[in-house]
Amino acid sequence: MKAITYSNYGPPEVLQLRDVEKPVLKDDEVLIRVMAAEATKADCEMRSFRFAVMWFWLPMRIAFGVKRPRRQILGGYFSGVVASCGKDVTQFSEGDEVFGSAGLKLGAYGEYVALPASCTIAAKPGNMSFAEAAAVPLGGLNALHFIRLANVQAGEKVLINGAGGSIGSHGVQIAKSMGAEVTAVDSTHKEGMLRSIGADHFIDYTKEDFATTGRKYDVILDMVSGNSYSASIKALNPHGRYLSGNPRLSVMLRSVFTTRLTNKTARFAFAGESLEELRTLKEMVESGKIESIVDRIYPMSQAADAHTCVETEQRLGAVVLAIHDSDDDLCTE
Repeated sequence: MKAITYSNYGPPEVLQLRDVEKPVLKDDEVLIRVMAAEATKADCEMRSFRFAVMWFWLPMRIAFGVKRPRRQILGGYFSGVVASCGKDVTQFSEGDEVFGSAGLKLGAYGEYVALPASCTIAAKPGNMSFAEAAAVPLGGLNALHFIRLANVQAGEKVLINGAGGSIGSHGVQIAKSMGAEVTAVDSTHKEGMLRSIGADHFIDYTKEDFATTGRKYDVILDMVSGNSYSASIKALNPHGRYLSGNPRLSVMLRSVFTTRLTNKTARFAFAGESLEELRTLKEMVESGKIESIVDRIYPMSQAADAHTCVETEQRLGAVVLAIHDSDDDLCTE
């Protein structure tokens, strides 16, 4: 089979399309013919081994390979069709259209991926193309996790810093579906997209710092690792909740004191990416509450270009790789 691989850490050009062995299916696994995979910031960080949050570096290096990557096929979020099932698998059947997360096993940049049936995999939303469905799990699972953690209520004022990313754009839609008044913070060229998916207010961070405007919020979801923690806490209403999606070590420590010593709450718990959450997202998609925003679709041969697009942030939505790009709903650049 063909797969996008990398044998050394480095720039996007280390990604190479080549022939590799098709995965051998174990008894408890499901073999998925991958139709599309999202090219994510996490993929780019693992490829280059440059992380926005530096404390990730050492444990990730040990886990994924000190000198070179142990897992040479990236891709954690995908959509596809079940090709075959191990003898112990009962929840899937050949031909099922699915989407989900491969977790730390990765492998979705290949034409086939073999995953334990216990992974976060569910039936693909019936009203989405494979490309659109591949763009849901990363942003949707994390956004749903944070919005639930914040216990967002109807009428509350929610600010999402970094709203134009995959997690942020899903967060805007999920918060709106819960009746919140949403303020989106991002760069100038993302304003139209964010307003189109429901943002009530927009702040251009290149012109204005949301934390110094004097406006207060009940919930702040912060996806930007370099943002001022103390200024963000001051921008909360009494009993407000601050959630960090990319916490620095200092933020993790300070959040404990904020929660214990003030009337505000700061959290940084990471998403578990559960099957229940993925099924909830499927229902939200099919009921029209949320949608994925796909900006560009690249063929496998242009994986380096896809990573460059993600890293430079000149995109309005998700960047998707068409793994089986002969299908009608996967149109490449």
